[in-house]
Amino acid sequence: QKKKVMLVSADVYRPAAIKQLEQVAGQVNAKFVNSTVEEDPIEIAKRAIEEAKIQYQDILIIDTAGRLAIDEAMMNEIKALTAAVNPSETLFVVDAMTGQDAANTAKAFNDALPLTGVILTKTDGDARGGAALSVRAITGKPIKFLGRGEQLDALEAFHPERIAQRILGMGDVLSLVEEVEQKIDRDKAEKMAKKMQKGGDFDLEDLLTQFQQMKSMGGMAGFLDKMPGMGGSDMQKAVEDAKPEEKVREMEALINSMTPFERKNPDKINPSRKRRIAAGSGREIQDVNRLLKQHKQMAKMMKMISKPEGISKMMKSMQGLMGGGGAAGGGGPLFGGGSAKGQGGMKNVNQAEMAKQMGLDPNNMPSAEDMQKQMADMQNQMPKGFKKRF
Repeated sequence: QKKKVMLVSADVYRPAAIKQLEQVAGQVNAKFVNSTVEEDPIEIAKRAIEEAKIQYQDILIIDTAGRLAIDEAMMNEIKALTAAVNPSETLFVVDAMTGQDAANTAKAFNDALPLTGVILTKTDGDARGGAALSVRAITGKPIKFLGRGEQLDALEAFHPERIAQRILGMGDVLSLVEEVEQKIDRDKAEKMAKKMQKGGDFDLEDLLTQFQQMKSMGGMAGFLDKMPGMGGSDMQKAVEDAKPEEKVREMEALINSMTPFERKNPDKINPSRKRRIAAGSGREIQDVNRLLKQHKQMAKMMKMISKPEGISKMMKSMQGLMGGGGAAGGGGPLFGGGSAKGQGGMKNVNQAEMAKQMGLDPNNMPSAEDMQKQMADMQNQMPKGFKKRF
């Protein structure tokens, strides 16, 4: 909103808190008021208000020390601080991972202070958001923000309908679209799209860019959490257990150990180059070979989807794999059904077992038509400008 913001720490009980907030202020280009552990929190807040007026700041955020509702002395301090500065907003920050305790703690603070809202943190953990419903119901105060990670951009505005969709496993497409709009480097994305449309090769430099874009959106697990049917699914858990971020870091190290020529021409990477790349990244030659194989597979996929009919071809392939069948009917070649030529598909394949291996519910397998409809719904939910650009 282009507001001028100033930060001050009134946490005099933890010396590192003041330094940490100063670092945060520097990262977001906000003004910072120095304070010391010897000062009184109320005096710090009053001095910061005067400083904000002198520097014509629009907003002053006072960060107070964490405290337990049963600590009478600390609760009296926060009451006195609130009375002294008369804030326009008093936000209570609560850990979503504490479950029902989060709601009970919020109630205790709401009874003691004129809370105007709640910030729910650690919502990227196993908790699906039930704490959000409890906190709202017990305090009657709105949840204003969700914390979904440790980075500064992991704080997002709270939208009730979106968290409800996540709790029900329906994904959160609008938040995903907004995240893409905010975090994806549009120039790089358009440059790559034009390159692919002109028949250009998807090289290792492009792969590195893709890794960086995915990391900016919270990684693969964060991406799946917002996809319909994926949040909290076996597939998402499998992705998290596989620790893809670690593997991405390893592959980034390999690519960063390559010369510009090698990144642009992966097919020219001979055994001696592989040894040098492996040594430079602290990895093994097998890791280099694995990266090159994965890149080759991704390059084929990128070439396919860059063509006008690419997406429809992929959907038809999925229909055949997921049970669309062919002229002779059946469950699709992947699950042993008929192929387009009327021949039998893979023999002795148990569809339910295959579904489990893929992390899907064997009793709730989506049809290709359902998947196509879901993709169409996702597109319809996108902002108008977003659809035009992509």
